[in-house]
Amino acid sequence: MTHPYKSLPKTAFWKPAVAACNPLEIRDLWDPKFAVRPQTRIATFGSCFAQHFSKALIKNGYSWINAEHPPKEFSEADQHIFNYNVFSARTGNIYTASLLLQWLLWATGKTAPSEEVWQKSGRFYDPFRPAIEPNGFETGAEMMRSRNVTLNALNAIVKKADIFVFTLGLTESWFNTESGVEYPMCPGTTAGDFDKNIHQYVAQDSEFVVAKLRQAISLLREINKNIRVLLTVSPVPLVATNSGQHVLVATSASKSILRAATVTAVNDFDFVDYFPSYEIINSPVFRGGFFMPNLRSVTPEGVAFVMAEFFRGATACATPAPARKMPPSPPLSDSVDELHCDEEILEMYAELGGSSE
Repeated sequence: MTHPYKSLPKTAFWKPAVAACNPLEIRDLWDPKFAVRPQTRIATFGSCFAQHFSKALIKNGYSWINAEHPPKEFSEADQHIFNYNVFSARTGNIYTASLLLQWLLWATGKTAPSEEVWQKSGRFYDPFRPAIEPNGFETGAEMMRSRNVTLNALNAIVKKADIFVFTLGLTESWFNTESGVEYPMCPGTTAGDFDKNIHQYVAQDSEFVVAKLRQAISLLREINKNIRVLLTVSPVPLVATNSGQHVLVATSASKSILRAATVTAVNDFDFVDYFPSYEIINSPVFRGGFFMPNLRSVTPEGVAFVMAEFFRGATACATPAPARKMPPSPPLSDSVDELHCDEEILEMYAELGGSSE
């Protein structure tokens, strides 16, 4: 009797592909649509986890695009503090597909950038890059000039990039009901003042995320007819949720929506692919061994395993096999390579849980 399952490879079956394997010897998790070679010009944007991609690309001699360079007098510490060398431009974290679309529309001049400015303790902050300057700007005009530099850089990046890597992180978002703009963070958390009459919480559903992701991808292709897009979903759980649900349940809902949206995008566009960093870190096969004690931060071993699979799939070059044992228990400290995650400021409000203020 003949049927399709008889001709499937071992990777299609759980027992030989997963259960019968040492977890760290599981392979072939990604069959890329297109090659990613050292000379391929790659741009990276998105949530916190996207920062691991840029670091790994540089370390392995790949052509990561960095369009906003720090002042020559900046030390390495200064560069980190002021958010240089984090993403391909100083956009800060872009957690949602709709926020990516907003940035692209502004960068290409299809819509006018918002002129909104936030103030705190006499300093000026960019509502759309609230943590880009740790102490804010001296004037609103200086803030706008800085943002324009980033917008010009983003426009240039899209025009010359071969691959645009975007890591989706969240579905919970905040909008201004008067201007229609989306913020990366709730006003009043990093800077600005929260106004319940203007600032609206939006729990993005699947239809909304898919629509915005399609628009963003189409715009990328309109600007650069040869650009390819590689999507990932951040494996990092939510710091906090405004959904009314337990944060664990809200995290599952959010990541499920994002993952489903990537499936639609990959099916809709032949130049869009997905890399499974989310599955690698979160699969029960790895027994949570890739998370730090806070159960959010990914361990260096986890990052290394993810990126080894990326390079293994992207190129024909052999890469060293990881150690053939599960990683040791994480150290008591949550200290890992510092990432810029605007969302983590919400952690401080956990101490105020239940407060009406």
